[in-house]
Amino acid sequence: MKDEKEGKNNMHPKHTGACYPFLLLHYVMKQPELIESRVRMQRDFLPISTLDMEKRGWSQCDFVFVTGDAYVDHPSFGTAVISRVLESHGFKVGIIPQPDWKDAESISILGVPRLGFLVSSGNMDSMVNHYSVAKKRRQTDAYSPGGKMGLRPDHATVVYCNLIRKKYKNIPIIIGGIEASLRRLAHYDYWSDKVKRSILLDSQADLISYGMGEHSIVQIAEALDSGLDIKDITFIDGTVYKAKSLDSVYDAVMLPSFESILESKREFAKSFNIQYNNTDPYSGKRLVEAYGGKEYVVQNPPAKPLTQSEMDRVYSLPYMRDYHPSYEEAGGIPAIQEVKFSLVSNRGCFGGCNYCALTFHQGRILQTRSHESIISEANQLIWDKDFKGYIHDVGGPTANFRHIACEKQKAKGACVNKQCLYPSPCKNLKVDHKDYMELLRKLRNLPNVKKVFIRSGIRFDYLMADKDDKFIEELCEHHVSGQLKVAPEHISDSVLSLMGKPENAVYEKFQERYKRTNAKLGKKQYIVPYLISSHPGSTLKEAVELAEYLRDLGYMPEQVQDFYPTPSTISTCMYYTGLDPRTMKEVYVPKLPHEKAMQRALIQYRNPKNYELVVEALKKAGRTDLIGFDKKCLVRPRQLSKEKQAITKSGHNFAKAQGSAAKAVKKASGTRKGRPSSGHSNKKQQGSQARSRKVR
Repeated sequence: MKDEKEGKNNMHPKHTGACYPFLLLHYVMKQPELIESRVRMQRDFLPISTLDMEKRGWSQCDFVFVTGDAYVDHPSFGTAVISRVLESHGFKVGIIPQPDWKDAESISILGVPRLGFLVSSGNMDSMVNHYSVAKKRRQTDAYSPGGKMGLRPDHATVVYCNLIRKKYKNIPIIIGGIEASLRRLAHYDYWSDKVKRSILLDSQADLISYGMGEHSIVQIAEALDSGLDIKDITFIDGTVYKAKSLDSVYDAVMLPSFESILESKREFAKSFNIQYNNTDPYSGKRLVEAYGGKEYVVQNPPAKPLTQSEMDRVYSLPYMRDYHPSYEEAGGIPAIQEVKFSLVSNRGCFGGCNYCALTFHQGRILQTRSHESIISEANQLIWDKDFKGYIHDVGGPTANFRHIACEKQKAKGACVNKQCLYPSPCKNLKVDHKDYMELLRKLRNLPNVKKVFIRSGIRFDYLMADKDDKFIEELCEHHVSGQLKVAPEHISDSVLSLMGKPENAVYEKFQERYKRTNAKLGKKQYIVPYLISSHPGSTLKEAVELAEYLRDLGYMPEQVQDFYPTPSTISTCMYYTGLDPRTMKEVYVPKLPHEKAMQRALIQYRNPKNYELVVEALKKAGRTDLIGFDKKCLVRPRQLSKEKQAITKSGHNFAKAQGSAAKAVKKASGTRKGRPSSGHSNKKQQGSQARSRKVR
């Protein structure tokens, strides 16, 4: 590999004398065949030990990737994708999964890397992974061997980086993944109820590669390989770096300082709104956040989205498509089960829901893989020994998005102050399911395939904008198995507006269309709605409205998700500040745990465990009319209910005594109308009574 590396350096753009950043992107992304011809890629797991390195003939890794997840070499896992992309560009990557954060030696098991450390908390934010919205510790971790909890620390990215910095003072550290990406600037931390600094400062890392990272990580690697100091790598889109002065920073937008957003929630909301309006790779500006006037965090504009050919290439890399065999004894990695037989067809989402962090991480510009790429991956799945004939999903953040929202986005990006679907579909929105239907048909026709499911979610308002019934007919006929899960989230239009979701009338029309389509096909299939309680803007009044809606629908959800304030969403900004950052208008925020419990209980008002909370909520909302025996009532009065039970019990005892007396008489007589008593008539009557009790 040494000769190969030297050969690569001889071809490096720095030797051409041309402008480094622009030629670099062309070099690494537009000429992959030149790079791959110099790389001996092995179809095997990447090294996790020095023994693995020796088998490959390595004396040193170029990069060591420290991750909070167990090592799963599958394209649904960020660590695998970034590592394989770097490998395809000639870099040697070793992985340290879930090191012991209490032991500094645990991050040196692969030795010191030649170019630097890469650090990620894993596929999930470590705090969301560890805690429920009620801040209670979860019992299992799907990304750890056997689902064992406790193999990564809270705020894993910060802890791992500090561990590395303790061992290696000057080595470059680049952080990425969802945890770092959403904390790249000052942010509200729900778990401590505080505003925290950029994760770049707390972690002592040198760079953040935010977003999906394929473009930026390759450019960072090539820059380091060329001999550039990590402190001089300030020019790459999709990165965040630290600066002692702004002498070399140009065309930047200054955010409110960290000190000002600590003092004022209004300043925090103002800062967030600027950040939100600069998430597009075509229109986004460079942002600067000052800390005490002595240090600055500089966010470069987002990296450009992958082209279809680049997406195809990322998913064609030689993934092992499974967890590392060393986890077999512990029971494997549970998270692989949901994705092992699923196919990613797109990235990004132009839906723009306010409670979702996708705008900050994947962006609003949709990126897709070609049919050929997806079919090629499917042809690997269908011959797997564990494949049972079911492809679990074909989608992404939103399954039925298969192209950019409009032609304008190709050159100018997504609109800054407009949404594609909210409050109603934009007149320029391209609504077309033909490409997705064609892809699904191809997958259905593959050998060994019994059924192709869609689990990543259908955006029902986008579907309703399509006047052609063909897609919903094929959806109901081939891709639903009894229940279709969709996400209306709420039914109050005022709450939906703050969520960035369409008014409830759109969902009701979708239900009617879905029901009508299934009737036409002769199928009995249902909708399972996902609902969020206690979202900003939801008072007890709106929570009661939702309960009444569910009552009329005859449906009580088994699970309800309280709004979870994760970093870098509009809804989280509302939660912390009590302001809508786009309008600066005040927003009601349910924060007290007891009020949140009442709102959740109202959605599940039929659950006997929720009785006291429901009654309390109805009284506080001034809706005691919903406590009673009328069919429109949600619950019955507890005291009257007890009295009724007592009367019923008394009557039952009386009837039981009468029955015993009657039996004694029959036993004495031994006959009924001149014939022996068989007891058949009595058993029939008892069965009828039992059925009657069951109905009640």
